[in-house]
Amino acid sequence: MIDRGITKLYYTISEVSRLIGEEAHVLRYWESEFPALKPRKNRAGKRVYTRDDIDTVYRIRHLLREEKFTIDGARQALSRRAERGANQQPDAVEDLMQVKTFLARLLDRM
Repeated sequence: MIDRGITKLYYTISEVSRLIGEEAHVLRYWESEFPALKPRKNRAGKRVYTRDDIDTVYRIRHLLREEKFTIDGARQALSRRAERGANQQPDAVEDLMQVKTFLARLLDRM
């Protein structure tokens, strides 16, 4: 997660807009174009963004503004990143299990 001075649990669209430097209508458009960006709505029907949502917005903004991706290209890049993350998790668990086994053997030798 990217720490950009985020301290609250939920943020309104106007707060996120000010935080990332994009207009609220741009965020609403990105919601329609990027399946990864789906902020919840509160009882009043207003969008509330979590830290994960804000991280996703930052990634989208970076891909579109700095990397100059098209909407479709940015969507694909986010999708590939999500797939890589899902695929890496079991490998990380396996790696940790190997480290645990190694440490247990080392302890037995001592």
